[in-house]
Order: sequence, then C-alpha cells, then structure tokens
Amino acid sequence: MAKELFLEVVTPQKAVVSEEAQIVVAPGSEGEFGALKGHTTFLTSLKVGTLRYKDMSGSERFLFVNGGFAEVLPDKVTILAESAERRQDIDVQRATDAKTRAEKRITAKAADIDLVRAEAALKRAIHRLTLKGSG
Repeated sequence: MAKELFLEVVTPQKAVVSEEAQIVVAPGSEGEFGALKGHTTFLTSLKVGTLRYKDMSGSERFLFVNGGFAEVLPDKVTILAESAERRQDIDVQRATDAKTRAEKRITAKAADIDLVRAEAALKRAIHRLTLKGSG
C-alpha cells in the first residue's frame, strides 16, 4: 500500500501527472477541496482553476485544469480533465494571443459571436497567465 496519496491527472490526449503526493488541492465545481491519504471517497466535477499538490520531497506543484472530474479515494486522486498543463509548460505567448482574441470577440458584440464561448476562452487565458505569473 502506498505511503501517501497517488495522484493521476489525465486528459484525452495524455497523462500529465502520475506520482505520489502528500496533499492534493483542486478546484471543485462547488468550491476548492483538499485531499490527504485516508480521505473519504467522493466524486465531483471540476471548474477552470489551479490544481496544486505537494510532491514527496515537499515541493509544491501547480497545474492549470480546464474542467473535468475528480475521483477521490482513500489512497488515490484521479483527475480527468478536459485539458491540463503544468505551470512550467504554459505558453505565455499562446495564452496572451488567446486572451486578445477573446477580448476582441467580446467587445465586437457581433451577432455571429458565441459570447459564452468567448467568455470561457477569456477566463481560461487569464487563469493560465495568472498561474504562470504573467497575468
């Protein structure tokens, strides 16, 4: 049996994290939650936000997650995210470009613009930039 909590973060494209952690804190749709070894089992949806965890060396790690689901078991946390990126993998230029595009779409107020989609894109871009320290 694992000494700590095993964390897996996967997207439809790839496995982003697969390692033991001391604690996991994630952006649940009903609010942020934390999990330690021995936590009660539950399943929740996730919102756009930052997932953070402490690895076995005690270093705090950060990931951007774009929605999805979390399954918490007494010895494992599984995150199934629409997309996820480690903080160091966030492309600042790409996020800045996405933010600019979304802002233009929102201010244009054209009839053919999906405002909800543009606002969601803006929120993701801002969150990525904030997490990277460029926002």
